[in-house]
Amino acid sequence: MRTEGAGEGEAHEENVHEGGAHDLRHHGDAEVRDDGSALIDLAVNVRADTPPPWLRERIAASLSGLAAYPDGRAARAAVAARHGLPVERVLLTAGAAEAFVLLARALKVHRPVVVHPQFTEPEAALRDAGHTVDRVLLRPEDGFRLDPAAVPEDADLVVIGNPTNPTSLLHPAASISELARPGRVLVVDEAFMDAVPGEREALAGRTDVPGLVVLRSLTKTWGLAGLRIGYVLASPETIASLERAQPLWPVSTPALAAAEACMSAQALAEAAHAAHRIAADRAHLVAGLEEFGVDGLRVVEPAEGPFVLIRLPRAAAVRRRLRDLGFAVRRGDTFPGLDEEWLRLAVRDRGTVNRFLQALDRAVTVVGG
Repeated sequence: MRTEGAGEGEAHEENVHEGGAHDLRHHGDAEVRDDGSALIDLAVNVRADTPPPWLRERIAASLSGLAAYPDGRAARAAVAARHGLPVERVLLTAGAAEAFVLLARALKVHRPVVVHPQFTEPEAALRDAGHTVDRVLLRPEDGFRLDPAAVPEDADLVVIGNPTNPTSLLHPAASISELARPGRVLVVDEAFMDAVPGEREALAGRTDVPGLVVLRSLTKTWGLAGLRIGYVLASPETIASLERAQPLWPVSTPALAAAEACMSAQALAEAAHAAHRIAADRAHLVAGLEEFGVDGLRVVEPAEGPFVLIRLPRAAAVRRRLRDLGFAVRRGDTFPGLDEEWLRLAVRDRGTVNRFLQALDRAVTVVGG
């Protein structure tokens, strides 16, 4: 492992062969499986009380067509129209996770770089495809802000999330665009962008950024994690390469029906309303955390996604105590750049947040004592 430019407040660059000490395959759903299934879930970033009834009805209506092979043309056209793009720039996938696998397998790159901390599946997919992965680690001392100069100039694939999971930071579109270069693929994971009011700093729909690939997921806002549906926006050449790497009929008929429905004017208006509600609930959560007065507790701000990252002394023990009190939260130490003192909290309604804050107060008191 190699570390360069690791001065105070600067980003680290690491060359990673085996994923380091981090479990890149650990995700929030592990917190609520098996003995955690009865817990109140603040570990998974899927919006609560979803999918809405009208979407369930659209999905149910598609079941009468299961005897036919899936036809994705209508859903693909709907996604293209939603972003003002030709259909040749759209690829439907079985969730964003499939898109990362396709990118890792289909693109001929020599020096991929992943900007961490972020969703770990992109790096896992790259390593599974035989790539040696460089990491740029954004530092908590610098507020996890992106410095485009920290990315190696010879990187021919760069992956970054926006807003980033788990930090909840929203990087300026201009800063991300600075990463673009001729001959470089710039992958921006916008899985949570529709939870940002007005989708500020979005790059989806842009065609003026060289090598841009934008990934979107419909599983978070619409509660479709079990259905698996997302899409890629990129140049026609990149889309064609990814499509050749896909198996036949990769997206099911119910998932296609959901994708088309989620592109409607009604759905976009509902998502926009939900984004404002999430912002208000997040502000309530952050205010409650900041009132604790616990030495060493830090909230990463400004948070812009449907989750919040906090640093807390003895966080691992606090997380275990929270489970005893009925709440599941996401451990942070599986994200490169973080350690066991970090926790990620999904934003929930005010009533749930208030109960969680009470439980957190009890957990911190017990662990601290």
